Amino acid sequence: MTSSKIDQTEAVEQRYGAAAQMREPCLCTPVGFDPRWLKAIPQEVVERDYGCGDPTRWVRCGDRVLDLGSGSGKNAFICAQVVGAEGSVTGVDRNTEMLQLSRSASAAVAAAIGYTNVQFIDGAIEALDAPDPSGDPLVDDASIDVVLSNCVLNLVNPSARDRLLSNIRRVLAPAGRIAISDIICDQPVPVHLQRDPELWSGCISGAWQEDEFLKAFEQLGFEQVRYVDRSVEPWRELEGIKFYAATLVGQLPGRSSGCC
Repeated sequence: MTSSKIDQTEAVEQRYGAAAQMREPCLCTPVGFDPRWLKAIPQEVVERDYGCGDPTRWVRCGDRVLDLGSGSGKNAFICAQVVGAEGSVTGVDRNTEMLQLSRSASAAVAAAIGYTNVQFIDGAIEALDAPDPSGDPLVDDASIDVVLSNCVLNLVNPSARDRLLSNIRRVLAPAGRIAISDIICDQPVPVHLQRDPELWSGCISGAWQEDEFLKAFEQLGFEQVRYVDRSVEPWRELEGIKFYAATLVGQLPGRSSGCC
């Protein structure tokens, strides 16, 4: 894929910044979450969450979770309850308004569940190897048990996707796992659609081709890479290209150190 990095980045920042202030119903697809996990989360966080699946279903007790493109924080706060006090959750997002929303809700969630195990850091999800203020990588090597994201990888410029994938592999510990909900398509998206800022920021024209998405993680060394959820009917169809919501999972070789 070839596209305009500046136009895409600006479009995503502007659209999700506005969506942090007021809910936008057109972003991604409606998803139902287990209501028991939503009780502890402020309503404004729930209302301003945008996704196309539920990757939190693949998180376990004691996991160290990395949520790429954490947005309002809903998925991270669900994971906080699933992993328990023994686990931890780190959300990464570069949108200022979304970070303000998630960080402002952290105290209320901690009070509701009885412990604090979530942090939200400012950064680009493809640049987890970028230095933090102390000079260390934003996320350390082999420090994560499961990487999840929800309708975010499609927003990364194609020129940065190799770095994104490399960093996902780098931060995972042996037997580390992925649970990625995203939009996939049945054929390549032409350049003129990729260059449409509205389509890009709407999680459409940056969609990964279905087979290539699987192959990308297989080439990183993940095993049992597969789609565990995939919409039967297309979410959108544009110029003969069918777009689907799907959740991909996989695991690295090794022995898990989880507590449960």
